[in-house]
Amino acid sequence: MEQSQVERGDVVVVTGASGGIGRASAVEFARRGARVALLARGEVGLAGVAAEVERAGGEALVVPVDMADAQAVSVAAGTVESALGPIDVWVNVAFSSVFARFDDITPEEYQRATEVSYLGYVFGTMAALRRMKPRNRGTIVQVGSALAYRGIPLQTAYCGAKHAIQGFHEALRCELLHEASGVHVTMVQMPAVNTPQFSWLLNKLPRHAQPVPPIYDPELAGRAVVFAAEHPRRREYWVGTSTAATLAANALAPGLLDRYLARTGFASQQTPERADPDVPGNLWKPADGHDGHDYGMRGVFTPQSHASDPQQWASHHHGTLAALGAAAVGVGAYLAGRGRR
Repeated sequence: MEQSQVERGDVVVVTGASGGIGRASAVEFARRGARVALLARGEVGLAGVAAEVERAGGEALVVPVDMADAQAVSVAAGTVESALGPIDVWVNVAFSSVFARFDDITPEEYQRATEVSYLGYVFGTMAALRRMKPRNRGTIVQVGSALAYRGIPLQTAYCGAKHAIQGFHEALRCELLHEASGVHVTMVQMPAVNTPQFSWLLNKLPRHAQPVPPIYDPELAGRAVVFAAEHPRRREYWVGTSTAATLAANALAPGLLDRYLARTGFASQQTPERADPDVPGNLWKPADGHDGHDYGMRGVFTPQSHASDPQQWASHHHGTLAALGAAAVGVGAYLAGRGRR
C-alpha cells in the first residue's frame, strides 16, 4: 500500500464542510497540518469549522458556495488555488435531501436534492480534474454510503443520488486507469452517522428523523476519509460492520431485504418525538441561514453513537489479514500433516 499522501502544507478541499462528516474530515486533515479549503453554503457553520481547523493545527480558507452551481464551484476552485496553491486532495461530501415518502416530494424538491447531492459531486470532480490532470497528480474522494448499493424507504432522493455517484465514480475510475493518469479517485461507503442532517434536512415525516442503528460518530467517518485520501488506489472503502453486513445481505438476498425494509424501514428511521412542521430544512437555504445557529459536527444522537468499529481496522489492514489467513492455513496444513504420521 502506498505511502501517505497527506502531509503538512498539502492543500485539501472539503465540500459540505460546515457540519457532519465534512466537518470531521476537515478537522482530521488539519491534524496532519494541511491547508484546508472549506466549501459550503452556511457561513455560520463555516466560521465554526474554520476555528476548529485552526485549533487542530491546520490553515483554514472559507469559501461559501452552492455546490449545485457549476460555475460557482469552478470559481471556488480557482479561489482556493490562488490563495493556497495547487489542490492535492478534493473531498466531495456536500448533500441535501428530503425525508419523506416518494409521493410527498415535489418535482422541484426532488430536482434540487439531486442537483446538490449528485451533480454537486460531478461539478466538484470536474473542477478538481481540470486542475489536477495537467499536473498528473491529485486525489479525489467521493463520500458515499451503504445506500449507494441498498435503497431504503423514505430516502428515495438520497438513495438515488448515492447510486448515481457510485456509477459515476466507477466509470470515471475506468477512464483514469485507461489514461494511466496520476490522478486517483476512491469512494468511502459510510454507515449511519450522528450528523446534524437529521435535524436540518427537509422532513415531511410525522416524527423526527433518525439514522438506522447502529450509529457512528462523525469522527470515525472523518478518519476513514483521510485514510482513503492517503491510500487512494483502492476503488472503495466500507466503513462500519453495518455497512459490510448490509452490502453482503443485499448481494445475496436483495428481494428478502426489500421485504424486511418494507416492514422495518419506516419505524426505524423515526424517533417517538413529533416532527416540528415549522423547521424549513436546508434544501433551499443553509440551516444556519434560517436561525444563525452553528449546528456543529454532531447531531442529537451522541448517547447512542459508537466511536469505533472493528470492521474499520480490518478494512485498513487487508494485507495483514491476508498474511494472517495464509499463515493460519499453513499452520493448519502442517498440523494436519503431522496428525497423519
